[in-house]
Amino acid sequence: MPRLLETLRAAQKTFSRKFAICIVLSCAITGAANAQSESAQDPAAEPETITPFVLPKSGPFEPSGIKIENNAAISDWFRSAHARSADEAFRHWDEEGEVDERCASCHSGEGFRDFHGLDGTTVGAIDGTIDTGGVVDCGTCHNAGLADVREISFPSGLVHPVTGVEAACLTCHQGRNAGRDVSAKIDGLPLDTPDASLRFINPHYATAGATWLGGYGAAGYHYDGHEYSGRFFHARPVATCNSCHEPHTLEVAAEPCQTCHLAESIADIRIARQSYDGSGNLRVGIKSDIEANAATLMAMIEAYTDQVADSPVIYDGSHYPYFFADQNRDGAIDTADGQSVAYASWTPRSLRAAFNWKLVTADPGNFAHNPVYVLELLHDSIMDLGTAIGIDVEKMNLRR
Repeated sequence: MPRLLETLRAAQKTFSRKFAICIVLSCAITGAANAQSESAQDPAAEPETITPFVLPKSGPFEPSGIKIENNAAISDWFRSAHARSADEAFRHWDEEGEVDERCASCHSGEGFRDFHGLDGTTVGAIDGTIDTGGVVDCGTCHNAGLADVREISFPSGLVHPVTGVEAACLTCHQGRNAGRDVSAKIDGLPLDTPDASLRFINPHYATAGATWLGGYGAAGYHYDGHEYSGRFFHARPVATCNSCHEPHTLEVAAEPCQTCHLAESIADIRIARQSYDGSGNLRVGIKSDIEANAATLMAMIEAYTDQVADSPVIYDGSHYPYFFADQNRDGAIDTADGQSVAYASWTPRSLRAAFNWKLVTADPGNFAHNPVYVLELLHDSIMDLGTAIGIDVEKMNLRR
């Protein structure tokens, strides 16, 4: 009797499965027949796809449980300077309602794509209105058309070949003026005579690309009779910006440096067994020498403007044009109508030294990007000003 019951139950299950399959097939055949009939009546109609069963996806869903491709990269980018939409670099033009076309190629992802023609517009120019509020977004560096950008023009006139995302880095981190702009302004003018037509020439900010290319890029003012070191190749694996900088956070990876340099931090790395600032201290990083020589140059600019130009200058990096007048020598910036008075007693000698000082200090990573080149610019500027104010720079034991 038990065996008979088991046999009957097995037969019932088999029958149920076969019956269900028949029902499904019947539905499918009927649907297909109806679709064929409709197609026959309307030749333009496309055949309908029949899905016998639609199984619901499992749920409910939580946003945190949904995987987003590149989520980590987006999070990294969001905390970088490229994404800080509230910073002055992206809000400076709010009152005007649009980004100045001279600035848009670097201060807006939309402007960058316009400048390089990645949006179908003319290459090398801003054709449309660039709205404020944009940042250096994903499409700036990940646009497929960036692979077609093969060269970047620098303010010095250099046309440098690039590949891939290097085009994005060097477009925006090259500065807006170069030594040749200073040369053009001071050409033919007496070296130590203040000229009211001269104004400070700003190399701009975050000039890492210009520093990196060194004398080859000719970003600085090059004094006659001197040669300047070219592109800083460093160790051969360090070939591009991304060799050291994480492309989304922009942070510097210290590990590759520590493969060869025994230092606790990048700033502690020393590239030579000689002192450039005259201190003789070889236990500190080359960054220390650069900062010391930059401070020496600024002190000499201040001394020169006071003693030779007879119009002291005060530097204030918080607002443009950074160099201001102190005609009454009270140690405070002169004001007129509530505004700071820009320095207007530049001589060719002081202008070219101030340009080099600003170029060097505008790149906070100068000690890694091209320490040799920036030390040369600082040294030659110091030597030149020393001649005018009677300081024997040779006795300072500075090295070029």
